[in-house]
Parts: sequence; structure tokens; C-alpha cells
Amino acid sequence: MTVETKLALTEQDVRSFSKKMNEAAWMTDFRADAFAKLEQLPMPKPDKTRIDRWNFTEFPTHTVESSVYASLDELPKEAQALFTVAEETNVYVQHNNTPAFVSLSEDLKAKGVILTDIFTASREHAELVQKYYMTKGVKVDEHKLTALNAAYMNGGVFVYIPKNVVVEEPIQALFLHDNEEASLFNHVIVVAEANSSLTYIENYMSTVSEAKGQANIVAEVFTGDNAQVTYGAVDGLPTGFNTFVSRRGVTGRDSQLNWALGLMNDSNTIAENITHLVGDGSGCDMKTVVVGTGKQRENYTTKIISTGKNTNGMILKHAVVKDEATVIFNGIGQIVKGGTGSNAEQESRMLILSKRARADANPVLLIGEDEVTAGHAASVGRVDPLEMFYLMSRGISKTEAERLIIHGFLAPVVAELKVEGVKKLLTEVIERKVR
Repeated sequence: MTVETKLALTEQDVRSFSKKMNEAAWMTDFRADAFAKLEQLPMPKPDKTRIDRWNFTEFPTHTVESSVYASLDELPKEAQALFTVAEETNVYVQHNNTPAFVSLSEDLKAKGVILTDIFTASREHAELVQKYYMTKGVKVDEHKLTALNAAYMNGGVFVYIPKNVVVEEPIQALFLHDNEEASLFNHVIVVAEANSSLTYIENYMSTVSEAKGQANIVAEVFTGDNAQVTYGAVDGLPTGFNTFVSRRGVTGRDSQLNWALGLMNDSNTIAENITHLVGDGSGCDMKTVVVGTGKQRENYTTKIISTGKNTNGMILKHAVVKDEATVIFNGIGQIVKGGTGSNAEQESRMLILSKRARADANPVLLIGEDEVTAGHAASVGRVDPLEMFYLMSRGISKTEAERLIIHGFLAPVVAELKVEGVKKLLTEVIERKVR
């Protein structure tokens, strides 16, 4: 059964926007096909969270045209702190819905590395983009929100690392939101071919107190045989959004995909992080931290599906919940028939700071093969009084003791963000949300 949805755009609006962005014809047709499927597709149904009354489709304007930057020095001060002078290269910045700055080192360009906005990529690298765009990771017809992203896509970045190329310094993407009416329908694609390596880190930063638009974000990551990718993110979207985020990974043989996600939105959020371990011997290390405050409603599904033999899937999720917020963790480790010798492990820990806060950890193992190892652990509780006593007995105030415990609790993911400016940002956002 489908529910009638009030759409903000028509098919002609979608086609007109595609033409305005000078997209390739295939992308225009792709959008129109996704739009045609919208009404027939159901909404997603995340476990233990009802979203049938959440508004994901109405917004004041589809695109906000914003200024571009000649250098990173023109960014707001809080955004400049993410970078150093040495990191002026290998950077992409999107200002609301406008590709605003891109810089890639000459050395990486010479090696065939691509860093560009998704619109340019659809024209200049059409064959590559078509190979990966919603074909192997996220699919258009999964549900209404994936189709919305395909039809309404108004931003995003394309990163491509050729075979045998090792990118020593991180590639960073900043999605800067400073207009309350701007909606984000972003699509990110990261491809690392065989024997390559990359650290990619993105930041969603907003300077407005409350948004009036929508946030619908899709990211797809592909690792070739023996490739190594670390994908880090700090999400900091404001209240007012109903946020949907889908991050997917697909791995090749003997490759490794590591996720380090700081999910710090102030908005109601439905998010999924799913990796398909397709290649034999591939692995995924999925680390996530969440802080829920105010009256937020947040639901996070993390899933690793082992299809190949001798794969290794590790999920670690920590959440701090306070005020009247509700945070749901759904963790799934799945080993399908044929995934002989694979390992699926997960751990979910949730720390409750307020009487009216709610937290729920739901670990699931789906095992279709005999010769495997698997396990899970979950806990939901309050700050350990013995830890508080130990710290306070050494002259530390109650407030400072609680602060130290929280930072120690979230440290496993914070430490994985390899850029000091980004790590500092995540630490500061955590400070703001828990004080």
C-alpha cells in the first residue's frame, strides 16, 4: 500500500533543473525515470521508529544559488578551521547547492585522480559515473526517499582513484549550509580502483539555527581488489530538517573499507550505513558516534552483509542521549550462504544522561553458513557512579567528571578522523551538544 505524497516539484521542473545544470542527457532521463516511480514506492520502515507523519517531500525552494570562493580564506572562520594552508589542495566545497571551490594537486591530476562536482562528472566522466551511480550500491526503487534523491539531486561530489594510485593526504569535502531555505539532495560517489588507497572526509556544517528545507543524502563507496578506503564524516545539520542519510559500500577482493562517522545532527534523522562485503577476504570496520539532544528522534541502522568468503565485518556504535531525545540503534551482521570463513561482530553502547531520554540497541545476527564466527554485545545505561566517584575523589567537579567520561566513551570514533581540524570540529560539536 502506498501513501499519497505531496511533491514540491513536477517532472518538468526536474528536467528543467537538469538542463540548467548542463547535465548529460542520460542524467536527465535518469531523473525523470526516478520521478515517475515516486508515487508507487513506499516509504522506508526503520525498526522501532514510525516516520509516516514525517515530512520528507515539501520545501520552500529546490535550489539556492550561493557565492563561490576563490580560496579557502574566504570561508567562514568556523569552516576555515577544518583546513590548514597545506590542505588548500585536495578539497571540494559546496555552498548550499552551488559547487563553490575545488582544488586538486597537480601530481594527483597527472595520475588520473578525479575530484569534481557531480554535475560536471555526469558530463565529463559520463561512462564512469553511469557505471556506479545507483547501480551497485543504493538503488532508485528501494523506497520513496532513494527515488527522491535520484529525481531531486541538487549537489554532491565525485571522487575517483585509478588503479595503483596511493593518495597520501586526505581528500576533504565541505558541504556548507548557511541559508535556512536551502535543501540538500546530495549524492556522493567515491571509487577506489584495484591496489589504490584513499582517506576521504566530509563535513556537513550549518550556520543557521533552524532549517526550512529537506536533507536527503546518499553516498556510495566502491573499493576495487586490494584497495584501502577510509571514509570519515561529521554531520552537523540543524533542527528543522527531517534528515535521511544512506551511506553504502561495496568491496572487492582483499580490500578494506573503514567508516568513521560522527553523526551530530540536531535534526530528526533516519540513517543507514550498509556495506556489502562481496570480494573474498575483504573487510569493513564501521565506527559510529551519535549524540541525541532536545526532542530529537533518531534511528540509525548499520549493516554489514558478507557475501564473499573469509570476510571480516566489525560494527562499533556509541551514543550519548540526553534531554528528551530518542536514539535507536539497529545493528545487523549478516553472513549469507557461501560466505564460508567469515566473521561478523558488533558492539552497541548507549549512555543515557537524562531521565526522559530514551535509547534502544537492537543487535541482530543473520547467519546462513555454518563455518563462520559471529557475536554481538549491547548495553544501555547511565554514567557509572564508580567512575564518577573515582574522578571526583581526585578533586574533579561533577560536571567535569561527566564530561571526561563522555569524551572517553566517544573516543574510539573521534580518534579515527585523521585530519586534526576535523577531529577538533567533532570534539567541539560533542562539547556543545552534551553541555
